[in-house]
Amino acid sequence: MEYGVKKDYEINLNTMALLAECDERGEVLTKVFEADGRFTVDKCPSQVVDDSCRYFASSLNGRISGTKELTRYTHKPPIVISEAMRIYFFPIISPKRKDCTWIAHKFVRSFYGEKNQTTTIEFTNGTTINVPVSHGMIANQVQRTAHFRVILEDRLRVSSSSSSDSPERVAETFS
Repeated sequence: MEYGVKKDYEINLNTMALLAECDERGEVLTKVFEADGRFTVDKCPSQVVDDSCRYFASSLNGRISGTKELTRYTHKPPIVISEAMRIYFFPIISPKRKDCTWIAHKFVRSFYGEKNQTTTIEFTNGTTINVPVSHGMIANQVQRTAHFRVILEDRLRVSSSSSSDSPERVAETFS
């Protein structure tokens, strides 16, 4: 289902992809693919990602720095938008570029290379998109995102189990 153009958007549990698209003036917009529909946002995909990271108390640059710290991935690092909701995305090109498309890791069912060096990605709901990068690059990004998820979720699990052993702390005002 197509829904028109929005000014603002936060990535959520139904967001499958943020596809970079140029309008008639050459401006980069975002075609949002959700599990139950799609629409356009009047911002480039990396701005939508940054806005969403900020909604969850970080920034795109902060998320990139965190991924680099955990994984040592320096180019096209995957990021977590929300740890609590387990929303992980990976870029298909440098996230610094306005035309960077972002893919939600959990929705990728399969992908296959095309003869023209593009890749078709199939999502869990049967929707497909074609992106202008090789099959090997997508395979690498999917694998790196899975690796990042394992590292971060293991750390979060260890942190939550160790904190449950200690009494709950409550912030108190100074008087």
